Amino acid sequence: MNIESILEGWLLNVVFIFLISFIGIFLGLLYKGFDRKISAMMQSRIGPPIIQPFRDVRKLLTKETIVPENAIEWIFNGAPIVALIAPLVALMYLPIGPFSPLLEGYGDLILVLYLLAIPAIAMAVGGFSSSSPYATVGAQREVVLMMSYELPLAISAITVAWKMNEIVGPETNPFSLQVISSNPIWGHVGLIGGLGIALIVFTLFAVLPGELSKEPFGQAKAKTEIADGVFVEYTGRNLGLFYIANTVQMIVLASLIITLFFPYQLSNLLERWIILQGPILPIVEMGVWALLVDVVFYLFKLLLIIYFGVSLVRVAFARFQIDKASYFYWVPISIIGLLGLLFVVVGATV
Repeated sequence: MNIESILEGWLLNVVFIFLISFIGIFLGLLYKGFDRKISAMMQSRIGPPIIQPFRDVRKLLTKETIVPENAIEWIFNGAPIVALIAPLVALMYLPIGPFSPLLEGYGDLILVLYLLAIPAIAMAVGGFSSSSPYATVGAQREVVLMMSYELPLAISAITVAWKMNEIVGPETNPFSLQVISSNPIWGHVGLIGGLGIALIVFTLFAVLPGELSKEPFGQAKAKTEIADGVFVEYTGRNLGLFYIANTVQMIVLASLIITLFFPYQLSNLLERWIILQGPILPIVEMGVWALLVDVVFYLFKLLLIIYFGVSLVRVAFARFQIDKASYFYWVPISIIGLLGLLFVVVGATV
């Protein structure tokens, strides 16, 4: 392999990185608009237009960025950048619809979970560095909440990895998200194991609003209590980067749930239909049409997960107190996750 081919490979990877990052940001802002519109409709409001998040980001990125006088400037300005980079990197390890992930290694699942923890840490560090008492309280709440939902999240990851190790064996990289996506877990569990996987899915859906700091787990940004908490001193570009980071993290979390539990491609079902029924549908030659069908199906799955895991929850429940939010993750959700793990293990021995 000569230097020219190596450089071409690196250049192609850089192009794909920018393309995936752009798609992740675009989808994040788009689905943020859907989330706000759907939430408004459930509350009998008109709500903002779906493109409102794009307008909000454009406005924030063009406004003046103010740094508090007593803040640690390099940490204060660096936290939003770190918060955005982490979910963008995580996106590179996830299959997007019918497309394989750009990056792949032995511990993809563990790495993505670590990357998902970074935005919360960046928010807390940025709040602590701002010198504001309101931001300090918000940062403390964010750390407490993160320490609470990490346990059920880890239990969910352990359950999937253990089962995948049983399905494909340790030599086939059971922690690879591409391997997990290629071997849908539902087809390898019985009745008891299926019940366990259903409990794990419920656990991840419960973790979703906590990871995104959405109601009822928005204690770190409670406007009526601590004046927007960790973001009270953030303005302009920095606030815009945090806003984008949160929307990309939403796409990453929803895509992770799809990869772990709902990786099915609609084109496979259509292909079987065509084989059984003949060319009744207009998709006779799958090819490019199959990619298009699978991409649309992936976007639909994203919308469903965001609706049930974010929009519906934050409309249905008021914000918890921080101690009750911590208890919620440490006790009932962790117990549900452990029961799911137990059922999966027992189901494998029956």
